[in-house]
Amino acid sequence: MQSKLPAATANVAARTRAVRKSIWPARLDWIQSASGLVLALFMWVHMFFVSSILLGKDAMWWVARAFEGTFIFGRPLPWLVSLMVAGILTLLIVHAMLALRKFPGNYLQYRAIRDHVKDMKHGDTTLWWWQVVTGFALFFLASVHLYIMMTRPETIGPYGSADRMWSEHFWPLYLVLLFAVEIHGGIGLYRLAVKWGWFDGADPNATRKKLKTLKWALTAFFLALGLATLVAYVKIGIEHAPRAGEPYVPAAEQSAPAK
Repeated sequence: MQSKLPAATANVAARTRAVRKSIWPARLDWIQSASGLVLALFMWVHMFFVSSILLGKDAMWWVARAFEGTFIFGRPLPWLVSLMVAGILTLLIVHAMLALRKFPGNYLQYRAIRDHVKDMKHGDTTLWWWQVVTGFALFFLASVHLYIMMTRPETIGPYGSADRMWSEHFWPLYLVLLFAVEIHGGIGLYRLAVKWGWFDGADPNATRKKLKTLKWALTAFFLALGLATLVAYVKIGIEHAPRAGEPYVPAAEQSAPAK
């Protein structure tokens, strides 16, 4: 009996080590979910701030200066925006690196998953596939946008943003980025709610249908808001093209016309 104790102890220790090792995938999955949730909610809040241009140039100017701390410190501090954007960019990189664990690792895996999605015709599996596609696009498109915002925060404003859209020819990038980020974020939030069972209730299947309907409604709303915002910036950019680079002066600071 005593001779078997060391072997039994070794087996328990081995199983304990295996259990400890298995905790990390769950932890990484939780970090991926948490970072995705923060990014998706930030995306929606950011859209509302950017769409302030629909309320007028002064409204957008006020929002941009508020993020620079103008109304707290008495002068704009663009580096505050750079710090905020650097944090979002870091979170994006972390989220993308964790998500890569679930991407196809080679062409054969890609074809297998593509054929599986095509044959299954399962709604949630198809959503996951589009999340992968849009996530791949976002890693490049969002990185470009965030880098520009981080290195040129002082240009954010009615004229600066509009000039970037039109005179600097960024509107095609932002058009693709809009669809990619809204589709990816909407699917991500839906899948998070289903995965973690946030709103399961008594009938999880019925809840899933309602969540999917809500997901498409929110996606349609933010796409419509984003397209209207993009058109507004392009329109201002076209009108301001002859004076591209000129900063916007709010109505309250413009000199009164001479009589």
